[in-house]
Amino acid sequence: MKIRFMKQISWYLVFAMFVLGIAPRVEAGFAPSDVFALSRLERAADIDKIQKALETKMVTERLEKLGYTHEEMNSRLAQLSDQQIHNLALQIDEMKVGGDGGLGIVIALLIIAILCVLLIQLSGHRVVVTK
Repeated sequence: MKIRFMKQISWYLVFAMFVLGIAPRVEAGFAPSDVFALSRLERAADIDKIQKALETKMVTERLEKLGYTHEEMNSRLAQLSDQQIHNLALQIDEMKVGGDGGLGIVIALLIIAILCVLLIQLSGHRVVVTK
């Protein structure tokens, strides 16, 4: 039993799958409708966080090499809006200064060593070290 229009239906399905396959994935969300406003306490906390980051030795030296003084940094900080201050404070929170000090590498090496010892013990082999 042959179905009528089978060739046309299969080409339509191929075309529909192609169109669905190339369509980009879109993610939507709610956009805030009110103006972003920080309370005085939140603004003060964000400014304190930025000040602490600016007072670190490495950042201070780099800014002085670029020719900025403490007064210029404070005046530029005072010119920022609430939104800019909050974004800067969030970026400082996300920053990883100095990395993890190699702790991840040490842990990975320890895990590899433990696995090697376990495999040797389970296989029944013995390792003898002689001088």
